[in-house]
Amino acid sequence: MNLKSFPINGLSGEIICPGDKSISQRILIIGSLLNCDIKISGFLDAEDPNSTMKALNNLGSLIKKDNDIVSINHRSKPFSNPSSFLDLGNSGTGMRLLTGFISGLNLEATLMGDDSLSKRPMSRVVDPLISMGKEISTNSGKAPIQIIGGKIKDNFEYVMPIASAQVKSSLMLASLSSGNSIKITEAKITRDHTEKMIEYLGGSIEVSESSEGKVIFLKNSKLSKISTYEVVGDFSSAAFIIVAALISKNSEVMIKNVGLNKTRSGLLEVLLKMNANIEIVNKLKTCNEDCGDIIVKSSQLEGINVPNSIIPNIIDEIPILSVAASFAEGQTTIKNASELKVKESDRLHATSMGLKAMNIKHNLLDDGLIINGTKDDIEIHEEIESFGDHRIAMSFLIAGLRSKNGVTVKDCSNIETSFPDFSKIMNNLGMNINE
Repeated sequence: MNLKSFPINGLSGEIICPGDKSISQRILIIGSLLNCDIKISGFLDAEDPNSTMKALNNLGSLIKKDNDIVSINHRSKPFSNPSSFLDLGNSGTGMRLLTGFISGLNLEATLMGDDSLSKRPMSRVVDPLISMGKEISTNSGKAPIQIIGGKIKDNFEYVMPIASAQVKSSLMLASLSSGNSIKITEAKITRDHTEKMIEYLGGSIEVSESSEGKVIFLKNSKLSKISTYEVVGDFSSAAFIIVAALISKNSEVMIKNVGLNKTRSGLLEVLLKMNANIEIVNKLKTCNEDCGDIIVKSSQLEGINVPNSIIPNIIDEIPILSVAASFAEGQTTIKNASELKVKESDRLHATSMGLKAMNIKHNLLDDGLIINGTKDDIEIHEEIESFGDHRIAMSFLIAGLRSKNGVTVKDCSNIETSFPDFSKIMNNLGMNINE
């Protein structure tokens, strides 16, 4: 499915931010471990969380969807080996987190995914789990992942060689589901939804600083049962709306109930440095996650050197940040982002190809991009390839706002993995996106 977006006169209105994909998947996993009746509101009904839900049900969870509410029901039987392979589709989060979770449950299972997911690195999760005592095999470090046997060690200590919330969470879930303790050190701070959820449920987590970085000590502790859980809005989804309002003329948009976790919302800090007109109102805390409403107005952005320290917290937003930089006066430099090469696509290459089609002057680096922005609207004569990546597809559809003749992005069905209502929401605000 190809989509085309056209230039418009401006964006306006209010929308409720779609539920957070990462949190939706985590509450399914940890909620299943609690084994009680839970009603989840704000759940993101998209392909990735649904793949995780299906896999958990194959392990014995009793999870059902009824319109906007997801129910996890108490089960009378323990988790068991699945009757078939667990197909996680395109969900890297689902595969990595469930590999840890299942390892801790001492079950045998094989996890597989689509062509894109089968190319992504899984040794980063599997290797430390093997060190923790598990017997696991892979296809040369990639899916399918076969969990064969072994038991998780208690009081395991691990220093993270890369910045990855998925790896960190997988190891924590392995310890949690096995009833053991673990100590993890990360040199670069990554998103902490798992820690916040465990803390919200009464788990014992101690966070301290050492010479090597942040130390997270998860002690063996029994989590409290809950009856409801509310998923806050996904900042990564809000990012597309924020940039759309900033780069389009005569625009003012309010995005309600956006998750503002400091380990996720670094893009706000970057955009404010770029002279963005952004205001946050109605701040509150929901299920231990900060959230609020974001008001965004058209802005004349300015290019900056993005601080290296913030890159791990904006890694998913770099494609849409690159679109913002394309219409910022001056030069924007993004480095230390080589992790983008092993996402749903090589996002550095994919972003560069999109910028090339937009005739935006830029340099592709081994670990980033240098983008020379323009204040002018642009003509785009080439179709832009999404490379099967939802964030690439949505980013360059947003770029169509500043085109003279519109932009066509190829293969946009991947948007269903994370933001299925993207076109509908953007069109309600004033965009013109259609097939």
